[in-house]
Amino acid sequence: MGYRRKSRELALQALFYLETNQSETSKKASEEQLDLFCLNFEDIITDDNRSFFLFLVKGVLNCESELDSLLDNCSKNWKLSRMSAVDKNIMRIGAFELLKCPDIPSSVTINEAVEIGKKFGAKDSASFINGVLDQIRIQKNCE
Repeated sequence: MGYRRKSRELALQALFYLETNQSETSKKASEEQLDLFCLNFEDIITDDNRSFFLFLVKGVLNCESELDSLLDNCSKNWKLSRMSAVDKNIMRIGAFELLKCPDIPSSVTINEAVEIGKKFGAKDSASFINGVLDQIRIQKNCE
């Protein structure tokens, strides 16, 4: 498995952890929780994947409202509140990459999200993720 795939999977796990352990406190709490996550997975978060992993997690956290609005607009008949935390975070990562990583082809970003959805999501997650991210790609004219 390549370091970017591992980084994406770790980012999903970290974002899921942060979302399910959310408190009503500040951004500092999220940073402390992220540090705790990294400490607990220091054997998996290596020098090879740490940089891209942190870029994805911090990027998604910093752009979360923009990404959620985009997901909400591009998912037909699905409100963000009805989406599973796994699917939602996979799509947040994918949408962030589509918007902020022009060096990564959109087809690669979407394919990676679909494959991670197959691994961590429900039976229909992959097709749902593919459809939503493809709508974002079209709407934002990502190459």
